[in-house]
Amino acid sequence: MVIQDTNGAADSFDDDFVVSGDGHLLEPTDLFKTRLPSHLRDRAVWEEEFELDEPWVEGGARVFRRLHTAGYEGWTVSRYRQTGGRMPEGDPQCILEDMDLDGVDVQVMHPNLSLFGLYSDDHELSMAHARVYNDYVVERFSEHFDRLVFTAPVPITDLDDAVAEIERIADMGLRAALLPATPPRNYYTRDLDPVWDALSATGVQVFFHTQTGGVRVDDAEAITLKVVLENAAQVNQPMTERAAAKRMVTQAVHSIFVPSQLICHLVGAGVPERHPDLHFSLIEFNAHWLASLVGGMDKCWVTGVGQDADWWLGKWDDSRPADDQPDMAQLFRLNEKWPYPLMPSEYVQRQFHVQFQDDPVAIACRHITGLSTLVWGNDYPHAEGTFRSSGELNRRQFAGVPTDERQAMLGGTLAGVLGLDPVRA
Repeated sequence: MVIQDTNGAADSFDDDFVVSGDGHLLEPTDLFKTRLPSHLRDRAVWEEEFELDEPWVEGGARVFRRLHTAGYEGWTVSRYRQTGGRMPEGDPQCILEDMDLDGVDVQVMHPNLSLFGLYSDDHELSMAHARVYNDYVVERFSEHFDRLVFTAPVPITDLDDAVAEIERIADMGLRAALLPATPPRNYYTRDLDPVWDALSATGVQVFFHTQTGGVRVDDAEAITLKVVLENAAQVNQPMTERAAAKRMVTQAVHSIFVPSQLICHLVGAGVPERHPDLHFSLIEFNAHWLASLVGGMDKCWVTGVGQDADWWLGKWDDSRPADDQPDMAQLFRLNEKWPYPLMPSEYVQRQFHVQFQDDPVAIACRHITGLSTLVWGNDYPHAEGTFRSSGELNRRQFAGVPTDERQAMLGGTLAGVLGLDPVRA
């Protein structure tokens, strides 16, 4: 594949080392029902497959899967139809063949539908699912760890168990932990220091995937399921002015809240300051919002540049002496109260990586956010991903981007974070 670089010269992708930061392992449908401790199996995440006699539309889907788990009961999706109609489920050779087809050297793999059962408010249940999944990954795929990097789910509802699981996955050769994007306790709390300490001590890097966490086992519908039902309704109902506006608010405003809050909480907590060796990768959020976020984070600590540095603001209490007005403040002093040596954007540039698929805005803003904040992924094998069209997509969205910058976003940055050997892969 050939594109033109900024100097007009032909530039080939052939030498690019491509690491997709977003792939999914389609777990066996009965993995947890057969491997969980016996007293938990009746509450296991499991899937059932069913086939229609006739597709709804000519040439359409016939095979579907229904998910059974707390908060997502009834989630239904048609089968991913890979090359030749086969499924890549549980077969490393199929996955490797698909990677070669899509021009991917290394695929970072996250759980698939079990994501929705790994981070609930029932710690025993969540941790049991995580251990089964992590054991299965090592058992089935360890000989392919040079090209398949698996993130190991680690629930953090119990910190001692979380630390033990981090140490266990490190001993098994897994190099990345998957923490919930919506945690059971805010990421700015110092209660989580044992988790960061264990990750730093083992060299295991941190990943967060969209739509993880916040599941309550007694909640019939998690927020993600409600979003899915709403998306289906938008397709099946007439498009109105209200519906058009609502979709954009949902997708362009609400969807960026979780990753933005996650970054603010970690930076505000000083986690990257105390652990400069840790990297935090946010997966399947796209990254068009990141430039605005880092600008706003820094602006918090530059309150103003007005003519009066001694500007006071608040509410005066006539019942108190003039020198005892706790509701009044010298507002510009906020500029002096940022507690860390680097600005927020500098921590983001140094240690955070946000994965995108087709996001030309993120690429255009790379010099604002920092080049290393952007990493690419194809969301394999999901239908909304770019698998089977990644090459053509990247030819378009990286047109005009200098070779070294393109190579950093397509694989160089994640290779460095994960300690990958491009030559061996």
